[in-house]
Amino acid sequence: MTDAIPMLPVAAFAELGRIKFNETDFGGVLSRVAGVAARTVPGADEVSVTLVGAGGAHTAAFTGALALTVDEAQYTQGHGPCLLAAAATKTVHVPDMAAESRWPTWAGQALTAGVGCSLSIGLPMHEYVSGALNIYANRPDAFDDKAVTLAETFAEYAAVAMTNAHLYDTQVTLAQHMQAAMRSRAVIEQAKGIIMGERRCTADEAFAILAKTSQESNRKLRDVAAALVARAASTAEP
Repeated sequence: MTDAIPMLPVAAFAELGRIKFNETDFGGVLSRVAGVAARTVPGADEVSVTLVGAGGAHTAAFTGALALTVDEAQYTQGHGPCLLAAAATKTVHVPDMAAESRWPTWAGQALTAGVGCSLSIGLPMHEYVSGALNIYANRPDAFDDKAVTLAETFAEYAAVAMTNAHLYDTQVTLAQHMQAAMRSRAVIEQAKGIIMGERRCTADEAFAILAKTSQESNRKLRDVAAALVARAASTAEP
């Protein structure tokens, strides 16, 4: 990312605020965050976003293969700066990989891969999901105090955008599930009405017939109901 056009902090924060959640998905928002961070934080060569949930940690967005490789080395070992930053919602700075003593095995791998220093900032996102913004540089001591402060401020803006995107995706998914449930209920009610008319039975008896057919044919109740409605519609056509 060293050839990317630098972005002033004010422009970067405005860029995060302009993200339209109805035009992209959660992964798209994370990719925007990583890309803008790489252009905004002085000294950054590659950036990634780590998410940690019930299924463990994974890199949800990255600007280059180096960031992904170094992240995944931490997940394999079960420790490292991005995992600590995510767990404690704090900033973890590794100014010189060659001198890093907290995670010597990982630091050696990162150094071999071409990382001279790293900066991970915890992202408070959701009750069940934590994360970290990881910024990597090829040379040691690439991030001075001003760069660290800017990265922390950027992470605060990014966390708001990411949380809002996550909530938006959750609401959209919930709405889709509700719509599907309503469509299923409607077709089941139609099928019950057809059975009641054909067999002169009650609504409960009609539902029991549908449920039995579903079980015996190993098909979903909605699919059985839909097939019955479709059959009735075709029979009714002149």
